[in-house]
Amino acid sequence: MNNTPKLKLGIVAVSRDCFPMELSENRRKAVVDAYNGEIFECLTTVENEKDMRKALKEVKSAGVNALVVYLGNFGPETPETLIAKEFDGPVMFAAAAEERGDNLVNGRGDAYCGMLNASYNLALRNINAYIPEYPVGTASDVANMINEFVPVATALIGLKNLKIISFGPRPQDFLACNAPIKQLYNLGVEIEENSELDLFASFNEHENDSRIPDVVKDMEEELGEGNKMPGILPKLAQYELTLLDWAEEHKGSREYVVFANKCWPAFQTQFGCVPCYVNSRLTARGIPVSCEVDIYGALSEYIGTCVSQDVVTLLDINNTVPKDMYESEIKSKFNYTLKDTFMGFHCGNTAACKLTSGTMKNQMIMARALEPNQEPNITRGTLEGDIVPGEITFFRLQSNADSELTAYVAEGEVLPVKTRSFGSIGVFAIPQMGRFYRHVLIENRFPHHGAVAFGHFGKAIYNLFRYLGVKEVGFNRPKEMLYKTENPFE
Repeated sequence: MNNTPKLKLGIVAVSRDCFPMELSENRRKAVVDAYNGEIFECLTTVENEKDMRKALKEVKSAGVNALVVYLGNFGPETPETLIAKEFDGPVMFAAAAEERGDNLVNGRGDAYCGMLNASYNLALRNINAYIPEYPVGTASDVANMINEFVPVATALIGLKNLKIISFGPRPQDFLACNAPIKQLYNLGVEIEENSELDLFASFNEHENDSRIPDVVKDMEEELGEGNKMPGILPKLAQYELTLLDWAEEHKGSREYVVFANKCWPAFQTQFGCVPCYVNSRLTARGIPVSCEVDIYGALSEYIGTCVSQDVVTLLDINNTVPKDMYESEIKSKFNYTLKDTFMGFHCGNTAACKLTSGTMKNQMIMARALEPNQEPNITRGTLEGDIVPGEITFFRLQSNADSELTAYVAEGEVLPVKTRSFGSIGVFAIPQMGRFYRHVLIENRFPHHGAVAFGHFGKAIYNLFRYLGVKEVGFNRPKEMLYKTENPFE
């Protein structure tokens, strides 16, 4: 993924001056040895503020962009929290467990106690830090904590250096994708909002671009037998080059770019195609392109890209699974109720690598209005097929109508069940989806778009949302755990 940060981890040990410094140093070395990856070991152990400045200079000189502050013993509250304040990047705090029952005099570090003071001091200074679920452990335990910190840190760095480029406005009657942008700035994300006319002008300038044949060839190779409408590929290639050039020319001071673009209805009549396949191709390269100017959908997709280091997609939480289809293909094979299932769909924006068999088609819904009863022309450009079965995480970060950050995350799977439908589509199953749908998605006024990561990444995404200041992250609660708004009387 060229559009996501490359993490360089570092670890700094801290030591309270009334404890042996060697305790922290030896425990830090043990963590580095236990960690199965690259991590820069800062040799300056921090006891005071001068040590703190020296250690920061050391890690910054090494190019560290995500830091572990490790309490090898009780730790000094002021310098250890000032590290987090002055380090320009995500910081994780963890503490050492005691090693042996026969070494609890000179070998006792009391980091279990020190971690409490560290967290309180971070709060006093209004400093965000990543603190694991249980932040005290052996060297191997802390190494595992660092592994769980990696996707969160990657996303945090990505957001800090991200620009969302939008081309709008939203389609008519599409207030569901309303996007108060203040929270983007609070997150450190930059946004560039443009008119659809700006995009159209740039598209026309690429009409005879000499690179178009090479892009068409690449599309042909990707589509293979699914290349059912080859005549539309040059126009799609022209559009792809337009977006890629715009990204490069407009990223400005930012390193990473995503798009939130208008895609109907005037798009078809003016651009002469449907942009879905191009959106899928850019998303596969780590540059998510959301539909319908869904700014927070693009943001969510980018988060999923950073966390999973894989291709993501954006889908409508779209339609129910028919009861007869559930009875014949799901009920006896999978441990889900009918209400646990639904279909996730979009016109054709899911990358070819995440479809069982991608085929170039025209957008049926748009054709009803724009090209009724005729051979498809301007509605060509969707990549259609069933989404690959397997584990997924469905999630979204959103600014609501009151400009408050809200979010949800739920783990589930795409079932190996043929959809018998059109678009990029899959039969999804999420435990207790029916209750989640009512008491999280509807109750908290989430739009119909959700980001999909291919794998179970709920823990990392949940931790990231909490770090970003989301007060309450919705999730699919088990049956015995009621939602606040749920009627306890069945």
